[in-house]
Amino acid sequence: MLLTSTDAAQIALEFLMAEWNISEDDREWFIIVNSRLIGECWYVVELAVQGLPDRWFMQVYDNGECESNYTFISPVRSSQRYIEHPDLPYLVAEVLVSERNAR
Repeated sequence: MLLTSTDAAQIALEFLMAEWNISEDDREWFIIVNSRLIGECWYVVELAVQGLPDRWFMQVYDNGECESNYTFISPVRSSQRYIEHPDLPYLVAEVLVSERNAR
């Protein structure tokens, strides 16, 4: 295996941050919940926004490539546009609303 669990988690996090153009200041809101090896050649990485129930599940392969098709899961209905977190940056809230609407 070429990657560690930590490496895979960082690759997944960086992939999403680049995908959404999240600023350095706003990146601190995203956390790595879990990173686990599946089989011999890839990891599943679980990411979240601090304090919220939404989750992204991403695959990172042992060659360092991140699968662009990821899974988003949230118990919050897509019709709920308001994000109940007073300090949440606008762009992070927009990402959540967009992801919730896309499911």
